[in-house]
Amino acid sequence: MRQEPLCLLRICCLQLEKNEIKLLNMYNKENLAKLKKMDALAPEVMKAFWAFDKAAVAEGVISVKYKELIAVAVAVTTQCPYCIDIHSNNARKAGATEAELVEATMVAASLRAGGAVTHATHALAS
Repeated sequence: MRQEPLCLLRICCLQLEKNEIKLLNMYNKENLAKLKKMDALAPEVMKAFWAFDKAAVAEGVISVKYKELIAVAVAVTTQCPYCIDIHSNNARKAGATEAELVEATMVAASLRAGGAVTHATHALAS
């Protein structure tokens, strides 16, 4: 009897089939090569996305370094390993230190935990 994949930590899945366990990597970097296919299949939308993506992290009132640190923090909260990797590297290229990367991710973790704590109030009786 085949069972649906069981997702663990949003990174790997176990697929159970006839007493066989397979470890599948949900976030394989090779998947990013499919972006070119998406560019071809939805050219106008993807062109707009790439322009938006580029503009969002371009130098402005906020420096590229801080925009990339913000991107890393958001990537941690959305749990996107692709984004964590890409924006951590971009932040380093823009001059961010390992300490700044960790501090940015801890701010993100704190806000995510704070959201959970404040939402827990909804579980209490009036």
